[in-house]
Amino acid sequence: MTGEVFAAIDVGSYEMALKIFELSDKRGVKELDHVRHRMDLGSETYATGKIGSRHVDEMIKILGEFRQIMKSYGATHYKAYGTSAIRETRDIVVLQELIRQRTHIQIDVLSNSEQRFLDYKSIALKNEQFQEVIKRPTAIIDIGGGSIQISLFEKDALIATQNLKTGVLRLHAIMQTVHATRHRYFELISELVNSQLAVFSKMYLKDRKVENLIIIDDYVSPVIRRLKPEQGMEGFATRQEYYGFLDKANGVNATDVAKMFGMPEENIPLLYVSSILIKCILEITKAENLWAPGVTLCDGIAYEYAEKKNFIKSPHNFEHDIISCAQNISKRYMGSKSRRETLWKIASEIFDNTRKIHGLSKRERLLLQVATMLHDCGKYISMINLGDCSFNIIMSTEIIGLSHKERSIVANVVRYNHELFDHYGEGSPYLEGFSYEDYLIVAKLTAILRVANSLDRTHKQKFKDVKVTVKDRELIINIDTRDDITLEKGLFTNRADFFEEVFGIKPVIKQKKMM
Repeated sequence: MTGEVFAAIDVGSYEMALKIFELSDKRGVKELDHVRHRMDLGSETYATGKIGSRHVDEMIKILGEFRQIMKSYGATHYKAYGTSAIRETRDIVVLQELIRQRTHIQIDVLSNSEQRFLDYKSIALKNEQFQEVIKRPTAIIDIGGGSIQISLFEKDALIATQNLKTGVLRLHAIMQTVHATRHRYFELISELVNSQLAVFSKMYLKDRKVENLIIIDDYVSPVIRRLKPEQGMEGFATRQEYYGFLDKANGVNATDVAKMFGMPEENIPLLYVSSILIKCILEITKAENLWAPGVTLCDGIAYEYAEKKNFIKSPHNFEHDIISCAQNISKRYMGSKSRRETLWKIASEIFDNTRKIHGLSKRERLLLQVATMLHDCGKYISMINLGDCSFNIIMSTEIIGLSHKERSIVANVVRYNHELFDHYGEGSPYLEGFSYEDYLIVAKLTAILRVANSLDRTHKQKFKDVKVTVKDRELIINIDTRDDITLEKGLFTNRADFFEEVFGIKPVIKQKKMM
């Protein structure tokens, strides 16, 4: 493989950006050009739920210019994504089609968790620093126009993430609504933000120390990256150095701040908002160090594309982060570690030995693993409505790394493990928006989880060394145990019937008693 030119487009809340990259086996991902156009889509969308015709025309004009730039570089592939401003537009489909017709550019819409995962992946382009920083307890602070995402890491693994609707554009709009002067920003923004941060702290920071903050934003990050260039420490700052920057900025007017930090004066109000947000987070986490890697969503888009095309390979295991996050959700809702490990051991044995029958991929195996971890999280709320409560918990809890569709698949698999299965075309609200292919994934994973769950129905982990083979039209489940499995055998039939309905083979238990 020689290489190619790739273009990444970000239609964000307060600007549109295009980056051109050269991808190659030898050099990995190399940025060739970065074009930005300031446009405040977010304030309008957040207030009205739609984008006015003036802004739509401007978007189309800029995307047309982006297309010409892409052509001049000989870009062979591109990905264009819209974030919260597009996501919160009421009629997304009409807007997407209008843009596609006028510019021949397809804008796909990222869910919040997809957007944050790409931002997170973009940091991996700074691989050596990233791996070093997250060896210590770290929080990634991803500040967007509509919201911020706080993700906590311990021992190189993502353990918790939470989205707060306190993005820079939302907060700036509130400041304008209450006619706040710049000198009151700190007081008023802190009052708005600290109430939400207090809840976050109570949930996730009680016994947890945070040493480092990784900052992803468009305003404070460039400033942090200029603080210590003479020391070869670009992007790194201590807590006290950051406070010194704030004092320096607060002591002069907006025009002088713009000159001091080399940015447009129109960006200064958002710089104030973002810097206050970070200060509030510093105070509640008590972190001592900040790192601004200087990455953007476009970098994450390019990284993901290059990874899929095998131009690069990350030493960081992003799937491990998904699993770690699911484990911590299970722990939060009083899930049993031994129970989920037993369930996954059985489910993975069935999945791996029926690959030719189900035809599912490695990614669906990961979704099954997450489902086994969260299979009974709803019991924290109700032992009776276990399926529905589990579904609602999963759909209300972000798992960075899973798309909204994947999270919905997991939630449905968990729900149908406990509830009657809704067949395709019956108009079930739970399957709304699913394609026939999505439905089949849910059905297949549910069938596997039901059988695995039935083999540990009493939650006593009776089975040792479960082995699965397929012979003729039977799924033979060989079990070595000295325990009485009368209950498991008796309750197995209904679960096995659904598996046979989906795959056309009948699960059969064969017990070999251990000596």
